[in-house]
Amino acid sequence: MSESESAIGHKPFVSAAENLKELAFAPVVMGVVLGIVFGGSSLYLALKVGMTVSASIPVAVLSITLFRALSKVFGLKRATILENNIVQTTGSAGESIAFGVAVTMPALLILGYDMEIGRIMLVSVLGGLLGVLMMIPLRNALIVKGHGELTYPEGTACAQVLIAGERGGTSAKTVFGGFFLGLFYKIANLGLKLFPDVTEKAMGFFKGASASMEISPELLGVGYIIGPRISCIMVAGGILSSWVLIPMITLFGEGLTHPLFPGTKLISQMATHEIWKSYVLYIGAGAVAAGGIISLVQSLPTIIHGAKAGLGGLKRSGVAVQQLLRTERDIPLIYVLLGTLALVLVVWSSPSLHLNLFGSVLIILFGFLFVTVSSRLTGEIGSSSNPISGMTVATLLITSVIFLALGWVSPGYRVTALSIAAIVCVAASNGGTTSQDLKTGFLLGATPVAQQVALLIGVLTSAVVIGYTLNVLNDASTVYSTKNFPTDIRIPNATLLTEMDAPKNLKQGLGSDTTQYHVFRLPQPPSDGPLSKLEPGKYLVDDSGAIHYFVDPGINGSLKTRDDGTPVQKYDAPKARLMSLIIDGILTQKLPWGLVLLGVAIALVLELCGISALPFAVGVYLPLSSSTPIFVGGVVRWLVEKINSRRGVDQTPEEAESGPGVLFSSGLIAGGSIAGIGLALLSMKGSWGEALDLSARFPGLASSNLFGTLLFLVMGFVLLKTGVLKKTARA
Repeated sequence: MSESESAIGHKPFVSAAENLKELAFAPVVMGVVLGIVFGGSSLYLALKVGMTVSASIPVAVLSITLFRALSKVFGLKRATILENNIVQTTGSAGESIAFGVAVTMPALLILGYDMEIGRIMLVSVLGGLLGVLMMIPLRNALIVKGHGELTYPEGTACAQVLIAGERGGTSAKTVFGGFFLGLFYKIANLGLKLFPDVTEKAMGFFKGASASMEISPELLGVGYIIGPRISCIMVAGGILSSWVLIPMITLFGEGLTHPLFPGTKLISQMATHEIWKSYVLYIGAGAVAAGGIISLVQSLPTIIHGAKAGLGGLKRSGVAVQQLLRTERDIPLIYVLLGTLALVLVVWSSPSLHLNLFGSVLIILFGFLFVTVSSRLTGEIGSSSNPISGMTVATLLITSVIFLALGWVSPGYRVTALSIAAIVCVAASNGGTTSQDLKTGFLLGATPVAQQVALLIGVLTSAVVIGYTLNVLNDASTVYSTKNFPTDIRIPNATLLTEMDAPKNLKQGLGSDTTQYHVFRLPQPPSDGPLSKLEPGKYLVDDSGAIHYFVDPGINGSLKTRDDGTPVQKYDAPKARLMSLIIDGILTQKLPWGLVLLGVAIALVLELCGISALPFAVGVYLPLSSSTPIFVGGVVRWLVEKINSRRGVDQTPEEAESGPGVLFSSGLIAGGSIAGIGLALLSMKGSWGEALDLSARFPGLASSNLFGTLLFLVMGFVLLKTGVLKKTARA
């Protein structure tokens, strides 16, 4: 009998004496492929709304079904339950890395830098490896000894799915159904342009207020998965933003005769989106930062307990490998220490990260602390409620304050501070996912070292693809505009950067200009002089100092169309915007603290009322159009639970996590996101994207808010029908 069986009475599905096939070539390859698919969809989702959902359960379901299909077609032996577990373990790494990258690295664009592919990949790999390595010595304390105390809801639900699959009780039809519905819906929307992406209606009787909704399959799926309570809190934040703050600023500001900082235009001349970007954005940022820190403070007992458990786990890791049973074997501690030391050296010596030895040490310290916290919190409240953003904000605040105290305030140190936070964020995110995977393996009787190796492989493969995907999405929606600046301005040569750039992705009307231009970056226009007429951002300038193009990025850009009127999809990347505000505000000491403190006060009011401030703050921070479809998904989940309850088919929390509605929603998220990424690739080949556009043939549909809304409601009804269970669904 293994130590875990005798100590805590746990009996795994596969005993330690059995030696089933586990870490084989086919499961690893399938896990890599599925990890790339769900990693890409998670990145797309995080850029839109700053959140992701766990990919382990849909990956596990797909693995079971795909291996069954392969065994029928080619006569191969069916995959073992441990091989299916390796698939979901390898595939889960993509989602956690995507979240960490999406909430940090786009801040480079906002701070005035380019997202170099090498830097993104390095941050992804370093953070992912650090999350896995730091979790290895914690496994015994958190997963084995903590069994019964730490439930790890997603990991437990995933184990049940795999056990049901082994007994012949699960299918991927539901996931595939959601996937293809989301895929075709998104193609009809963004590709064929048969109906608007966002429906919006200004309220004429309520100046400054508007109602809007992004008719998106992936956001509908997110709302269903996170449930009615969180989705209602999020849309409440959006209502405060769109129906209280913006109308209030419009009402009190329309009589001003001078621009109100940090805005550069009169409020009376601002559109609704400009008011949101100039003022409400900072209020939301303060609320999000405060909500994240509050959630972190509330977790202090867990942090202290988890740190002690982590240090205690280090002692257990010194046991000789040959004395351990198969289900107790981890990667040896010596390799963990050598791997961590190697990461420090890579971080310190990397020219793209701009980190010194002090920064490298900070990464290891923060990394171990927050991987421990993340792993334990995931066990208590699940991955969806794990405050990774709060940990990242805390890391960034502490790092920025230290840099300010040391006098490290030059532009290069912004990249350094962001790199530290990014690696820690990816590590904490991956640490939580790793602990869920190891919990699944513990319940099944998997070999920990096999899972840990699979996780390392998943990290390396997903990091490469996620870096390229991030750049593709940004480049495809970047606008090179000739209309956004006065033509008589000349930029002094002393302010030009030595780097050269050339416009790409130019549409008809601009030609294919391949001239090499100087780059001029304007983080904040001066209060007077010729440059005060310019928007902040990046410009391409010729040798004489004349501006030729304003470069508006796809992530956090403001231009929704190219000069020829072609619409482009922009990504708000709300968490990345928050990171840039923190860095810029502390190191330049120019943050509009009055607005930020308003957001902090809103977060405090909510917490005192017993409401979690973080989802509400995210709703304030996002446009109302993003939180409305999430709210609809939450309402559908509420209806499903009510109908199932009346039919007498209530589900346990674990069953609900792997129910048909959740699986269908996971498919909607993956299908919609993959379609969005594919269409972004096509738009980089201008003629290909234009060939799909049918809006000119069906102008009535393309401009109709009603048609798109009806289709969205039909999709919600299909989700409702899928989630409702029959009376015989439970034994």
